[in-house]
Amino acid sequence: MPAQVHVFAPGSVGNVGPGLDVLGLAIGGAGDEVIAERAGMGGVIIEESGHPSLPTDPDAHSSGIAAREVLREARAAFGVRLRVRKRLPLAGGQGGSASSAVAGALATNLLLDRPLPLDALLRAALEAESVVAGRHADNIAPILLGGLVLIRSLEPLEVVRLPVPTRLRIALACPDRAMTTRDARAVLPAQVSRDVALHQAAQVGAIVAAAHSGDLALLGRAIDDRIAEPARGPLLQGFREAKRAALAAGALGCSISGSGPTVFAIADSDGSAERITGAMAAAYHALGIQCVTRVAIPDTKGARAL
Repeated sequence: MPAQVHVFAPGSVGNVGPGLDVLGLAIGGAGDEVIAERAGMGGVIIEESGHPSLPTDPDAHSSGIAAREVLREARAAFGVRLRVRKRLPLAGGQGGSASSAVAGALATNLLLDRPLPLDALLRAALEAESVVAGRHADNIAPILLGGLVLIRSLEPLEVVRLPVPTRLRIALACPDRAMTTRDARAVLPAQVSRDVALHQAAQVGAIVAAAHSGDLALLGRAIDDRIAEPARGPLLQGFREAKRAALAAGALGCSISGSGPTVFAIADSDGSAERITGAMAAAYHALGIQCVTRVAIPDTKGARAL
């Protein structure tokens, strides 16, 4: 076994519009990293949390919780020491806590004499998400596996990898704001009407069909969320203006990435995505809000050793 491992886990777009808690897409570019090594004693030690506002308590950090669960599942006779390098924004809606959780789980797994299967890593990362952000797998599954993933069930945990259209580009705009997952989940409606439920189901089905057919226009039309976006949108200053600008600039679809505040838009080329990010940035700047934009391609590899 290696004395030390260095793992990268990408970020993600949770929900992918109407797929609240059931759809997620891993995105290339920024991601979290974990450097792990065996510790003589049992348990988990976090030497570097990745950000001054994140705890070094392993029972309160997503990487530490996921690592602990892997050690417990494997009945390991050793502990691990973790150093986290945080590259994703905190409370930014790009799967930050999930990325750290997956990286912690995978790094610890690579130190085992007999590594656990992927489903065990999913469960470990899900436990971490349950503690720090709520029990949902739409970020951890694509981050671990790569690409576009459907969460068919949590009990039992079952995920389905979907094809990713080759021309798909994601335009991202992250305003200088924060939205914790817990706060964003707190405003979700406890009940929805039958019409809304049927609409959401149809859009998720359309996204699955679009993934298999490569029909990006259909994918864009299906980014029509009538549950989370109406509840969260009013909390996100500038979102409506950014979405309006993105669609006017040629976005095929646009919505809130995960819990926000990041906004994502669907494009079919690099040039189109660049125009869309520019339009979203201008919309935020007109409101006096700074934002960071980027164009991403889907990350189809998922978490991996460096």
